[in-house]
Amino acid sequence: MSGLLVFGRTGQVATELARQAPDAVFLGRDQADLSDPAACAAAIRDAAPDAVINAAAYTAVDRAESEPDLARAVNTDAPVAMARACAELGIPFVQISTDYVFDGSGDRPWVESDATGPLGVYGATKLAAEQGIAAAGGTWAVLRTSWVFSAHGANFVKTMMRLGGQRDTLNVVADQHGGPTPAADIAAACLTMTAALRDGSAKGGVYHFAGAPDTTWAGFARQIMAQADLACQVGDIATSDYPTPAKRPGNSRLDCTAIARDFGISRPDWRAALTDVVTELQT
Repeated sequence: MSGLLVFGRTGQVATELARQAPDAVFLGRDQADLSDPAACAAAIRDAAPDAVINAAAYTAVDRAESEPDLARAVNTDAPVAMARACAELGIPFVQISTDYVFDGSGDRPWVESDATGPLGVYGATKLAAEQGIAAAGGTWAVLRTSWVFSAHGANFVKTMMRLGGQRDTLNVVADQHGGPTPAADIAAACLTMTAALRDGSAKGGVYHFAGAPDTTWAGFARQIMAQADLACQVGDIATSDYPTPAKRPGNSRLDCTAIARDFGISRPDWRAALTDVVTELQT
């Protein structure tokens, strides 16, 4: 997609965006420091693109608890500054958000209008970005997603394959539920939404997008071991058996009806995508 400016270059979604939209301009940390919101806005004004996707973020969920100011600058202040610059220029802005904006209670899939209640700094900074982007006006869309995986960067699939090759058994949390989501499909969704916003065929807003079917981290791990042909046996443990600095939501299921209705984007089968990711990692 020509005329597209993307913040991010080496992350999971940015890498997939580069594969699918090679003509876009990608700004890495050396060209756009997200801890400097004014510089991000200036980069948009200088580039004068037709649309902007923010695929960069502070994603270290646990570290965010001890670095709240940096997490807020990168995850809240920078995207809001981008959204304001896009509104001034009259161009669409697409932001990637997270299931962590919810408190993880219950067992039904979250819909976009549900009350939010982040459990930690990461979720709080992403939610604040959503609110600031909406307040900026202009044409915008926020894509909330969950459990992102690919052959790039740090993610659950790569960790499980590494540990599965080293150990006979592995205990994985089995009481957190959600939909693993391929980064390639997130990138494709962002491009579809951006094009629709740019030509005026969609109005934007907040949307949910996650892979299907919903599973647990342990269930995801077992599928990884099977597809990677690893003999490692996965045992189930509770979240309470694996304490982390940041509390994790127990229910990350996302209802994806709205994005299918407004953009024709269906939930991808993460198991099929996992086959491609495992193949890429093993070749």
